[in-house]
Amino acid sequence: MSRVIKTESAAKDRTQLTRAIVRAIQELMRQKEIDLKTHDLAAFIILAMEAIAETVDSSVTAWEKRGYWLKADRFRLDWEWTDSLSRKMRKAILSDDWATVALTSAQVAEKLRSVELPKRAPTIEPWVGAWEKLSLVERPKK
Repeated sequence: MSRVIKTESAAKDRTQLTRAIVRAIQELMRQKEIDLKTHDLAAFIILAMEAIAETVDSSVTAWEKRGYWLKADRFRLDWEWTDSLSRKMRKAILSDDWATVALTSAQVAEKLRSVELPKRAPTIEPWVGAWEKLSLVERPKK
């Protein structure tokens, strides 16, 4: 059996996810009413932040092996908000607290204010089906 080689780095994953989050927040702010697309957008933002939080440890492992503890700790602190805001937003969306979802989305947008989107926006919408994924995770197993 051959090795599985991952060509994507955690940094590239974070870049793609942050751009997708910015696009989703822009689209979420355009929503006039709460419908399935609104749920999908908010759920995607949550899932993407959770994915970013998972990449942080894999990024700092190499630095810690070399003894760059300060650099590793600073990097963890730079991305700590992804975990806390995703938990806050998850709780809000599952309790239909859309005011908190909007407030948390604004906080995420503030954290990602330096992210620049490409001139030609992709036509795919990565948030489609995110609400179903999120609600399946939250549903108790029988």
